[in-house]
Formats: sequence, structure tokens, C-alpha cells
Amino acid sequence: EIHPTHLSDEEEYKCRIVVWDNTGNSTEPSVPISKEARMMLKVNVPPEKVEITHLTSGRNLSLRCKSEGAKPPVDILWTKTSPDGVETEIPDLPKVREIEPAGELYDTAEQIFYQLQENEMIAKISCVVRHHNTNTTIYKNITFVSPAIQNALKVTMQRFAEPVLYSSIENQDGQDSKTGLVKISADPGFKVLYNTSVTLRASAPGVFPEPRYLWWVGDQTGIAGRELHIDNLEEDKSYYVLAENPLGRVVLGVPVHITTSDYSQWNDSSRDGDVIVDNTTGGLDTGAIIG
Repeated sequence: EIHPTHLSDEEEYKCRIVVWDNTGNSTEPSVPISKEARMMLKVNVPPEKVEITHLTSGRNLSLRCKSEGAKPPVDILWTKTSPDGVETEIPDLPKVREIEPAGELYDTAEQIFYQLQENEMIAKISCVVRHHNTNTTIYKNITFVSPAIQNALKVTMQRFAEPVLYSSIENQDGQDSKTGLVKISADPGFKVLYNTSVTLRASAPGVFPEPRYLWWVGDQTGIAGRELHIDNLEEDKSYYVLAENPLGRVVLGVPVHITTSDYSQWNDSSRDGDVIVDNTTGGLDTGAIIG
């Protein structure tokens, strides 16, 4: 038994069995009878490291996947996953394959060229490294996200940058990053009572690289950060936030309104500040109090 195996264990092994036979006559010398078997032991090594790199030029992608330290060399397959989670192999890819010895092991690299379709807002491309001799499969994927940044609220948007390239999210540990919208939330809401303090928060889940935020109102100096705290709001105001990363920037206008103290309306922050109005005049019902 050889445990654990090393590359130095790869060689030919021989097993010999010897039986001494004197054919039942004790007066004659024994005759050795031997048999032997030979086996060549091959040591297979799974890939030690897999990495994926890329270059982009508009919708044109150049991706390179490299596996290091395997024996024998690995096979590399490229797949694309649709937004609904269906994974398919990318057919007819122009590719360049390289296999380089690294001592007794092998490094395998494959480069492909791919063009994103105009209607692809998000594209997840995976490099699938398969080492059949050790039953090993390793996935490395990279997600390309359209630069289109939208907002869930009804706010004014202005763009100040030229058309920007696709951003990318490398996923080296198999966990997907979900891409979403730039969102603004308000606590306690976008419509508040007179003299109420409000906190506005900006987030951009899935946008890569992570944007920086700058808030301002009127001619005041901007305040950097995800949040803007407003003390004792006394009138309707529109606040602005700049969301910016190296690929582009957008300006979002966020109106905050003063409401009356009429208890027939209340904030529902989950509805982006829409106010639910109770037209009854007979007083509050239980649902309104819970609301």
C-alpha cells in the first residue's frame, strides 16, 4: 500500500512469488519455481489552480482560462448561462489552446474570442476545467453587466458620460452575484409630516465596481456616502445623488414631500413613497391603525 502517493512513486513495480519444490523426494535438492507480475503505476494529479482573465472592447470579449499543475493535461469547455439559469455550451468559438510542461506536470491555457449580442444586458460566461483521470471538475465564471443603470423610482435621470463599456464581476468561489437596479429608500418615507427627520439611502446591488455616492440639495456643498440625513424637514424639497464608478455616472433626483397630519393617509415605504388615502370620513378603522 502506498499512501499518500507522490509523483516519485510513478514507475514499474514487480511482484515475484517463489515456491521451492522437491517433488516429494527429500533426498534430492529442492527446485525453485518462480512466477512474477509487472505493473506500471501512473500517478494522476488534479489541477492545483484555475484562473480566468479577460479584456473587453465594447461588446468584443477576449477571455483566457488557465489551469496549473495537472497531470495529464486538462480539458477546457466554455459555457454561457442565460438569465433564467439555463447553461449551454458556446458553439463554434475561435480559440487558441496552449499546453506547457511544468516539471512533471502541465499548465493548460485556452483563449477565446466572443461578441456579446446587442440585447444581452447581462452575460455569465464560465470556464469549465475537466480532469477526467481524477474525476475533477472546476468552474470559474465571469459575469458581464450592461452599463445601463436604472432607478426603481420615478426620478429624473441625466447622463454625463460617453457610452461606457460592460463592467464585469469575477466569481472565483462559485457564488453568483445578483445584479439589480440603483435604488433609493427613505426612512420613514418619501412623504412625511412637517418637522420630521428623514434618512435617504442609496444602493446599487450588482453594479461593479461599487459606485461612490455624493448627495446635495440646492447650492449646498455635497455630502459623500450612501446615506443622507435630513433634520426637521419643513418644506417640499428635491435632493440629488450622484452615483459614479470608473465606467460612468448618473444623477438621480429624489423628491421628499410634506404631508398633512390627516390620519387618513400614511407612508408605505415599500411602495416607493406612494401614499394610501382612506376616503372614509367616519374615523380610522383597525386596518388604518395597524398600517
